[in-house]
Amino acid sequence: MSDKRSIIAIDQGTTSSRAILFDEDGNILAQKSAEFAQIFPQDGWVEHDPEAIWQTVVEVTSAMVDAAQHRSNPPIAIGITNQRETAIIWDRATGRPIHNAIVWQDRRTADICAVMKNAVNEAIIQAKTGLLLDPYFTATKYAWILDRVEDARERAEAGELCFGTVDSFLLWRLTGGKMHATDATNASRTSLYNIHENNWDDDLLDLFGVPRCGLPQVMDCAAEFGVCDTQLFGTAIPIRGIAGDQQAAAIGQGCFTPGALKSTYGTGCFVIINTGDAPVASGNKLLTTIGYRLNGKTSYALEGSIFVSGAIVQWLRDGLQIIKSAGETENIARAMDGNNGVYMVPALTGLGAPHWSPNARGAIYGITRDTDPADFVRAALESVAYQTNDLFTAIAADGIPVSVVRVDGGMTENNWLMQFLADIIDLPVDRPAVRETTALGAAMLALMQSDASITLDDLAARWQLDASFTPAMHPLARRDLIAGWKAAMQRTLLEC
Repeated sequence: MSDKRSIIAIDQGTTSSRAILFDEDGNILAQKSAEFAQIFPQDGWVEHDPEAIWQTVVEVTSAMVDAAQHRSNPPIAIGITNQRETAIIWDRATGRPIHNAIVWQDRRTADICAVMKNAVNEAIIQAKTGLLLDPYFTATKYAWILDRVEDARERAEAGELCFGTVDSFLLWRLTGGKMHATDATNASRTSLYNIHENNWDDDLLDLFGVPRCGLPQVMDCAAEFGVCDTQLFGTAIPIRGIAGDQQAAAIGQGCFTPGALKSTYGTGCFVIINTGDAPVASGNKLLTTIGYRLNGKTSYALEGSIFVSGAIVQWLRDGLQIIKSAGETENIARAMDGNNGVYMVPALTGLGAPHWSPNARGAIYGITRDTDPADFVRAALESVAYQTNDLFTAIAADGIPVSVVRVDGGMTENNWLMQFLADIIDLPVDRPAVRETTALGAAMLALMQSDASITLDDLAARWQLDASFTPAMHPLARRDLIAGWKAAMQRTLLEC
């Protein structure tokens, strides 16, 4: 038996649920994941079955409880991290959802947002929430469900329904309906939460038509979120940490000082840079958000959200079927001398920061008779670096100096892409030894709540480097590649 304490992190993502058993030093002891179906009812609509999410979470968490018991080292706590902005509404009495979850990628409320932009001053929403008026965020999803499910709005007004992002739904289920809560990071992504006052905002609730009585209590990221129902895992494990996936990744990457930046490459790409105790308003369409809240003290961040990064490789595999696995892409790109003038703008679900064009659609430019599948593969990988550079350009324009660039997520296994990324952003890129930084952040929050002696400095000291990628591209080559990308992006935006 190890004398090091263990923690379970539940990482509920867009395409799968994962649970990881960590020791208190952040080492992975065991892990399990389970995929669930993606539902696409119409063009631009993305849904999940909340029951499928729940079933996969129970499956993977049970496996980690068993793994801990096998090691004679029962977990001291659970931390939860989750896909953000995804909306679920469920019956307060039964816990059953009244509609499928509407996923963060979903664009069905784009028309609602367009009407609202003509009727209200978007700057007021941005000033309170740090967010733009976009279907990406949760508020319009709640309203859409309430207005389209029979009797839902009346039941909500009567207090019979609960609203929540995925963390709230899981917490409700894990505690047997005893806790309806969320943390400040998830709340800050709803367009209903005043990030300066740290409260649900009555003006915003009225504007979006969301009743306050259905919303969860907002707590610190490290807090006592209740205890798991013993019928689930045979033991009452306390839940002591919650953070939205991107903020959890920043915590796992030790981004605790202003200027520290992490960039996560999963289904989408999400860049978060710590701005310290004061929120910074972006003049370049980045989002001002809560980085974390601990002991009642809020740390803020700027964020850039790219909707499609790893998803473009999934599309090459499942849609075009020109590769069999994501792992093939590194050798394909490395074998090429250049991109042959082919650029791919992966706007499969619109464009996020800094363009914010929900109606944009994907496009490929520069195709000739000589273009082959390898060109598509390389263009897809390059698009991830170009989109990241667009975000870094916006960060620089906002006057925020970048001191550290740390990357994580499945795409960072691709060494060619990481080197190309460093070349395009013209900054060193550090990849950590523990790639599961999102789950690690959730685990470390739960550990901090379990042991008051552990500080953020202690967590930062646990970070270990796996590899560093240093810019090596000639400046003129970098300039020409970026110019080609900008031309492709401009043409795509003109088509919207």
